[in-house]
Amino acid sequence: MKKTVSLFALLAVAFVILATEQGFAQEKTPVKVKDSVVVTGVVIVHVLKAGKPLELQCNEGATGCKVLQGGDYLMLQLPENHGLYDCKNVEMYRPDQVKEEDEAIGSYCLIEK
Repeated sequence: MKKTVSLFALLAVAFVILATEQGFAQEKTPVKVKDSVVVTGVVIVHVLKAGKPLELQCNEGATGCKVLQGGDYLMLQLPENHGLYDCKNVEMYRPDQVKEEDEAIGSYCLIEK
């Protein structure tokens, strides 16, 4: 009986670990940056994701806050409580940056319109 309970507990722990890893493994989504502006110290990036307008914001001068040129990018939405801002955080990547270890070119707060 003890072996069965121990085996069950081990399988339960393994399941939780795998589920947690899957939760952090996010996929980069293609987006199109229309333009970027700076308004009173806030960088605002206008983005289209599958035709839906989004707005990315960051504080000018903050680590990872960049004005992006128009064009194609990849966007990664971070899990809750990850990132610099108290909102949905995203990181932006160049379109050729598909590996997990690629370094983000910018970090932003996602504002859905």
